[in-house]
Amino acid sequence: MPAEPALQEYLITREPYYASQHNEIELFEAAYRNAIPVLLKGPTGCGKTRFIEHLAWRLARPLVTVACHDDLTSSDLVGRYLLVGGETRWVDGPLTRAVRGGGICYLDEIVEARKDTTVVIHPLADDRRALPIEKTGEHLRAPPEFCLAISYNPGYQSVLKDLKPSTRQRFVAIEFNYPNAQLETKIIVQESGLAAATAEKLVKYAAMTRNLKGNGLQEGASTRLLVHAAKLMAIGIPPRAACRGAIAETLTDDPEMRMAINQLSAALF
Repeated sequence: MPAEPALQEYLITREPYYASQHNEIELFEAAYRNAIPVLLKGPTGCGKTRFIEHLAWRLARPLVTVACHDDLTSSDLVGRYLLVGGETRWVDGPLTRAVRGGGICYLDEIVEARKDTTVVIHPLADDRRALPIEKTGEHLRAPPEFCLAISYNPGYQSVLKDLKPSTRQRFVAIEFNYPNAQLETKIIVQESGLAAATAEKLVKYAAMTRNLKGNGLQEGASTRLLVHAAKLMAIGIPPRAACRGAIAETLTDDPEMRMAINQLSAALF
């Protein structure tokens, strides 16, 4: 089914680069063919968003992304009545637009949203495949092309910010982690144009910072941050300065921890 005109702007027309780590592409496509929603879980900056962009391109479906946050309401997802041109009109929210147009709705960092908001996805995430719109009385059926995908970072799990079993057991889960050293080097080279030998040093540097997780850092350097540093280096920024600005200063505000992270880069560059 072609995308609805309202969703044409959400079509990804150029292939986003994605390097597969395991069988995540095959698993997602199998879930999609069986109308099963998908949960992506893994640390910040490990490729979850790039993965969903790549799959939207492969499946030729519009991708509607919602960055979840504490103030996200069900109306923000489903829609609301607004005053338009002097009259009150119903305006679909991103979730409703994706359902109507047979797109992929990606709720990024779902645990950041309030629990009373996330329950709105329950009828869409089981055999009903439906979105009740209480304010209009509409009971919207999702077409076969529609897909619901959500993501979260288990590293930030807490009692207050975790997925309820009634939510997570509706999904096929795909776990992501940082790529192995060889693949991560390849990704950095592809994304930045940096020389492979320098990219290898960046990957070693990242491994050192990741070993500090739980010892002063919430998380080590992500693949995303390595790409940022590599792009700076590729246009002439000295490696230590690039690592300081793109990685050390981003990871922590603690002066002693920043000093330790900068010393790690100094040992390699």
